Amino acid sequence: MKSQTFNRESNYIFYKKVLTLIIPMALQNLINVGVTAADVIMLGRLGETAISGASLAGQVQFVMTLLYFGLTSGACVLASQYWGKGDIRTIERILGISLKISVLIGLIFTIITLSIPEYVMRIFSSEQAVIDQGVDYLRIAAFSYIFMAITITYLNIIRSIERVIISTVVYLISLVFNVILNSILIFGMFGFPAMGIKGAALATLMARILEFIIVMVYAKKFNHVLNLRIKDLFRQEKWLFKDFMTYSLPVMTNELLWGVGTSTYAAIIGHLGQSAVAANSVAQVTRQFATVVSFGIANAAAILVGKAIGEMNEELAKLYAGKLLKMSAVIGFAAAMIVLCISPAARTYLSLGETANTYLKYMMYVMSYFTFAQSINSTAIVGIFRGGGDIKIGLYLDAVSMWCFSILFGFIAAFVIKLPVIWVYVILMSDEIIKLPFSIWRFKSYKWIKNVTR
Repeated sequence: MKSQTFNRESNYIFYKKVLTLIIPMALQNLINVGVTAADVIMLGRLGETAISGASLAGQVQFVMTLLYFGLTSGACVLASQYWGKGDIRTIERILGISLKISVLIGLIFTIITLSIPEYVMRIFSSEQAVIDQGVDYLRIAAFSYIFMAITITYLNIIRSIERVIISTVVYLISLVFNVILNSILIFGMFGFPAMGIKGAALATLMARILEFIIVMVYAKKFNHVLNLRIKDLFRQEKWLFKDFMTYSLPVMTNELLWGVGTSTYAAIIGHLGQSAVAANSVAQVTRQFATVVSFGIANAAAILVGKAIGEMNEELAKLYAGKLLKMSAVIGFAAAMIVLCISPAARTYLSLGETANTYLKYMMYVMSYFTFAQSINSTAIVGIFRGGGDIKIGLYLDAVSMWCFSILFGFIAAFVIKLPVIWVYVILMSDEIIKLPFSIWRFKSYKWIKNVTR
């Protein structure tokens, strides 16, 4: 397997291993998007104000979730390589550190959101009707943040030891539960009052509690490889904590930079009117649906590349990385076609006004090429580079492409030059295209191969 090419048997082993990881994670991504889509579709039947309020309120959870993802992605740089090395006890300690920090993050977000929900919403919108709807959503959904902290952190860390099916099971049960509760609480079925956006928030909270219960039962009763030890939350080994912060902080900073940047996009669009917000909400959910396999490939790449490097097999890491990057390009093209195919149906089904429908039509065109570039970039940056131990390149690329170009010029286009909404959108959604040539250059340099274990 150390040779520069794969024979037929090696190819079979590779694709079997990849599909074993990608399929459950793609399903998990699909299910996660399904939860968001359930709110968008059902609240979309109530009109633009409800869908805009929920979408913008969801930016708080979006940023928080990205912090969890950044924290655990950095942890998984270590965990996947220690998995290749066979050191389970160190991975358990990494899990303990991750849970401690993620719960603290969840607590901070909960306190801020419950204390000043209206000020939070004013970041994203200046329309009082939209702000009021968002506040109603946040006052209930905020209680789910700490449950999410534990669930997301645990499930993400155990991916690094190739335990991926449990995530799919957890989120599938949660999706079904959430959709049923959405139907009952939003529209008022089986004798329940119609709660509108508050019903969507309550359904989300109850689904997060259910996820937490399932994960705790699995951790204690069924996961016999990686033990969840309460003492690991309180003990601290300086060398491991130093390594953890060395690799988690840059990734968490990267995800925070990207997440705040994405929320800034939403804030800029939010101040262009609720028609733009409603159209963007649908376009973003469509993109998320179309890229579920792409992010599955990225996560698989992080696991496989990290494990190969932990096994001291750099040539195998290079071969895995090359095949996965090519796969991401093919899947990215398919994702772009899916976005274009969904566009007419979305405009027909949802109760959007004429202006929002026009925006949505052109936003879907933008999303089609955006998804292609994002598929390749995510596999390279989030998967290959991070799995290989190269955790700072993504931070640099996002800082330049998002903040020095898309956000800066998008803000100027929206509020200084006051270009039409669609042209502002094109500029805001240009960061993935800008990053693409630099991602490919970094991949070809092989400077991303770094063994980070002790």
